[in-house]
Amino acid sequence: MMQISKNIPVVYLKDGIVYEDEACSTIFACEDRCSAAVYYSNQGAEILAIIEKSDSEKEHERNIGCIKSLVLEAEIPVFAGGEVRRFEDVKKYLYTGADKALFLPDRNAEEQEGRTWHTALSEACSRFGREKLIFCSDAATFIAFQKEAQECTGAFCIKDAGMISSIQTELPIYALVSGSDAADQMAKTELVPALAWDDLVTNRDGLIPVVVQDYKTSQVLMLAYMNKEAYEKTLSTGRMTYYSRSRKELWVKGLTSGHFQYVKALAADCDRDTLLARVSQIGNACHTGSYSCFFNEIAKKDVRAVNPLAVLEQEYKTILDRKENPKEGSYTNYLFDKGIDKILKKVGEEAAEIIIAAKNPEPEEIKYEIADFLYHVMVLMVEKGVSWEDITREISNR
Repeated sequence: MMQISKNIPVVYLKDGIVYEDEACSTIFACEDRCSAAVYYSNQGAEILAIIEKSDSEKEHERNIGCIKSLVLEAEIPVFAGGEVRRFEDVKKYLYTGADKALFLPDRNAEEQEGRTWHTALSEACSRFGREKLIFCSDAATFIAFQKEAQECTGAFCIKDAGMISSIQTELPIYALVSGSDAADQMAKTELVPALAWDDLVTNRDGLIPVVVQDYKTSQVLMLAYMNKEAYEKTLSTGRMTYYSRSRKELWVKGLTSGHFQYVKALAADCDRDTLLARVSQIGNACHTGSYSCFFNEIAKKDVRAVNPLAVLEQEYKTILDRKENPKEGSYTNYLFDKGIDKILKKVGEEAAEIIIAAKNPEPEEIKYEIADFLYHVMVLMVEKGVSWEDITREISNR
């Protein structure tokens, strides 16, 4: 039985520029002034498809870099690909961090030694598994190459949704929509609240304070107020909407500045008289231009960081700073000066030290060696331009 997914938005890349249409005639733009990845993530899309078009290897590499940036910004799964001529093309698409590679067949391209895109598809299937590959084409091309497609891919993307009914397959089929069609047909996610407005406790003015927090970093961004209308509009639109006490009117955050806030979660405190909103922040939250309104430091104690990712991020930033601003006598700069071979040698040595330490029944030695190993791995990461966000995203995709 054929399985049909919801329509998914698609954008096109040409020479590193994101377009709304397959002809690459309309550059992607939205009122949020954010990337396509952020826009579609916040608009309720379940998946974003990215198809790149390139006429040269240089343009192909530029598009690959753009895909990496979009994948990094997306909060939803990303399918990325283009016209495939060789196995390495598929590998590059997946190495951008995309969840799946879109495989567009190039029927006219003959590889060296007589190989065709069929060979590339088979090689990619053997290396990455069919579930990582999606055959993407119009309905007519799919029907012509249905046997090859079904053997080596785990799903299909069809450009002309009206032709889907003519395709017989048990695999999932995604219908690609772009431009205004994407805006019209994309599924919107209306939040269904566990608490109605009347379940909350308001102040004497009928308002409830809302603490707003970045959902990724947990940084507190601002404090605002909601009335019943603002609360219900926030839930129905997905955009944070408040009540302005000074102007005595409803206030959609970002409507003037473009710095919208998209709600990811809402929670009430134990007394139900204060809300916590976890949001995706576009631009800056504060009217001063600061990302957070809370930047006037009053007092601070030095405390040891305990959040694992925060510790690793801070250490990574220190190593990155050493590379960008060398410091005399720094061991980190010594490694960078010696180059990649020295860094790799140290990573290998530290990995071996972990194995030796693991034979010791006491945990202290292995903790020390793992810490040493992670430091040298981070030096390698900085040298190769890989961030912790790249790593955690890759892990979450598995």
